[in-house]
Amino acid sequence: MPSYYLAATLARFADEMVAFTLVLLVLDRTGSAALAGITGAAYAFPAIITGPLLGAWLDRTPRRRSALALNQATLGVVMLSLLALVGHSAHWVTPALAAVAGATLPMVSGGFTSMLPSLFRPERLARANAFESVSFSAAAIAGPATAATVAAAFSVDAAVMVIVVAATLSILAISRLPALPPVGASGEPFLASVIGGLRHLARTPRLRASTVTTTLLMGFTGILLIALPLHMASLGMPKSAAGYLWTAVELGSVTTALVIRPRWRPEHVAMLSVAAYGLVLTTWPLAPSFAVMLVLAVVAGCAEGPTLPAMFAARQQYSPGSLQGRVSTTAASLRVGTSALGQATAGVLVPAVGTRTTLVIVGLGLLASAASAASAAIGRCTTLTPHLRR
Repeated sequence: MPSYYLAATLARFADEMVAFTLVLLVLDRTGSAALAGITGAAYAFPAIITGPLLGAWLDRTPRRRSALALNQATLGVVMLSLLALVGHSAHWVTPALAAVAGATLPMVSGGFTSMLPSLFRPERLARANAFESVSFSAAAIAGPATAATVAAAFSVDAAVMVIVVAATLSILAISRLPALPPVGASGEPFLASVIGGLRHLARTPRLRASTVTTTLLMGFTGILLIALPLHMASLGMPKSAAGYLWTAVELGSVTTALVIRPRWRPEHVAMLSVAAYGLVLTTWPLAPSFAVMLVLAVVAGCAEGPTLPAMFAARQQYSPGSLQGRVSTTAASLRVGTSALGQATAGVLVPAVGTRTTLVIVGLGLLASAASAASAAIGRCTTLTPHLRR
């Protein structure tokens, strides 16, 4: 549905700009890598707590559109506040405001994605997942590139205003989405509903493997968010140029997400893609110029491309419809929270070991992540869709 993809992509575009623009704004006004890391972490960390709660509520409510719109309105207000206060107030104010915007962050990924089984027939879900991946990637392509271009051509402040405009437009698009009926059991106690989603994630080995893979991927991506802008100086480029590297990664990712339709189990696809991505990342510190690093970024994106469609497929195939909201937002909260830890870690790691060593650590860490997910897949998968049972 065009209205769905427009609303989802606009919201994700704003979110992709935030992750990069927050770093630029803090570095530009304070010069503190530690504060940049803490602010990025504060934006993402609340999702660890709110994700399962929001998912349980989404499964039980017909007001999904209101929740999605409220997330975007909160983002717009917080970004305007940060524009006024970063560098002109106590350091704790910046991460505190970022945390407010991050509290409803799982809505951007899990909240939208959980709607797919209600919007599309089962035989169309595979194609819907591919386009959902393109929505994420298109936002990830345009978000950092827009932030980098606007910051370089005008100012970081102007990039913040673009986020506010995108959030406002996404609210208008969300208002055109259809109202969907609840999918969960309304009579179930709320806390039991929350625990049920967590238990399902923990006790379904194939879903657990996919979740571990993509969660650890986001942790190391959080480190890259801080490391790449600081690495640009070694290539004779401004910090904002890192946005083009993220764009190059996503261009490669979109290509393989649309072209490649693996027939393997989704958790296997996710593990192999993340391992290949990590292997390519270990070559990034060897790049002698920014142009070479751009090429390597495209190659890395091609390796990572099948990961998102595989993640969506794992959630849908290994979870019943009544758990889609809880599984999607809880998994999203884990991803976002781990990204927060990665950014906070980078604030300490990069000054200690330098950007080149940090990039190598990220690449090797992704290889280890795939191996860890393989061990998480051990066990009997008791919750499968009827299609997979056949």
